[in-house]
Amino acid sequence: MSILLSSSATSQESINRRADVELGGRVFNSSCRTCHTTREGDNRLGPHLHNIVGRKAGAVSNYGYSSAMKGAGFVWDEAMLDRFIANPDETVPGNSMRPYGGLASADTRAKLLLFLRSLEKEQ
Repeated sequence: MSILLSSSATSQESINRRADVELGGRVFNSSCRTCHTTREGDNRLGPHLHNIVGRKAGAVSNYGYSSAMKGAGFVWDEAMLDRFIANPDETVPGNSMRPYGGLASADTRAKLLLFLRSLEKEQ
């Protein structure tokens, strides 16, 4: 009986995770896609976000970053991305993310980060 329950719980977790990734994709489409893509090398108004976790801030080649972002001096991890997505002006003063002002909801940011991380596994 416990095996059946644990299997059912695992399946429900997997379903919930997929739903959260899908919601994160919708957040990306409504809040980020105007300026960013997730395809490597496809820079637009903003740099591509392909494999952003673990990348040095301001380091995508062939993209004209603000001097603030070029000099940010950190590597993107989930905590820093969460802070930046919540309030880019506070995290990197002088960045060029106008008119984006941030996502207030921690839950929404978590789903967006889950979406971005899910793309790493697809490649």
